Amino acid sequence: MGLRERISAELTATVHGGDLRLDRYAGPPGDPGLFGIVPGDPVWRVHGHATGMLTGGFAALMLQSLHPLAMAGVDQYSDFRADPVGRLNGTVRFVTTTTFGSSAAAREVIDLVRRIHVRVRGTAPDGRPYRADDPDLLTWVHTAEVRSFLAGHQTYAPRPLRLTPAECDTYYRRTAPVAEALGARHVPRTSLEAERLLVRLRPGLSATRAALDSVLFLRGFGRTRRERLVVGLLMNASVGLLPDWARTELGIHRPAAVRAGWDRPLATAVGRTLQWGLGPSRIQAAARERLAGTAVPRDQA
Repeated sequence: MGLRERISAELTATVHGGDLRLDRYAGPPGDPGLFGIVPGDPVWRVHGHATGMLTGGFAALMLQSLHPLAMAGVDQYSDFRADPVGRLNGTVRFVTTTTFGSSAAAREVIDLVRRIHVRVRGTAPDGRPYRADDPDLLTWVHTAEVRSFLAGHQTYAPRPLRLTPAECDTYYRRTAPVAEALGARHVPRTSLEAERLLVRLRPGLSATRAALDSVLFLRGFGRTRRERLVVGLLMNASVGLLPDWARTELGIHRPAAVRAGWDRPLATAVGRTLQWGLGPSRIQAAARERLAGTAVPRDQA
């Protein structure tokens, strides 16, 4: 197995669990997908850019952790410490399926997440009750996530492929129905609305012990030395995607010059290497065929 094949196999195993499950994306022919996302759509472009999504994903986890109730649910219910790869696979599966998958596949992952959320409820260390299906909490988790994905894309995609301000607003508007399908409400539909939500929630956001522990865990994530090296580089890069106040709250002191002159170039190089190893996205290719009505059902292939 050559270098490119090894990179592809290792990354596919880590991110997708080894099986891309192309049946979720390849049929039925002509199916528009639950949210009608097509090639060229800002959501397709952002969620299809590997480096932006990897760095944005790490930034999203750090930003989400600053909501004490959201972090309490993760700390008390999630198996991310015992099975971090499995947790990553589930998150990636949800995003890729709702973006590129068929209508039926998207409904399936949404229903699965909703069933999980119903069971996640308890009391945070500060005594406040929480539940994962709380509409306002879902809005926070969604907004922190898509804001981070968009920041990753706008930082690491080649300049000609980055979104215009109007396209950034379209990205928020087109991702909002995904959050609403999970039960979120008052979901931001523009960049300005997303920033206003962060400002409104800012007084209640803080780094709990669980949040700090989760960031420390992420920094050491990886099953092999090579994985840990790559994750470390991407984590450093993701720090630059956070708002200044979020870095301060998490106790991350990384000078702007280091972030711009060291972290960003390294992450760009790592991202290009990973993209070279992966080659053209088979998931996106399958989705394109389905949308064009040319996909062949698996039982006829």
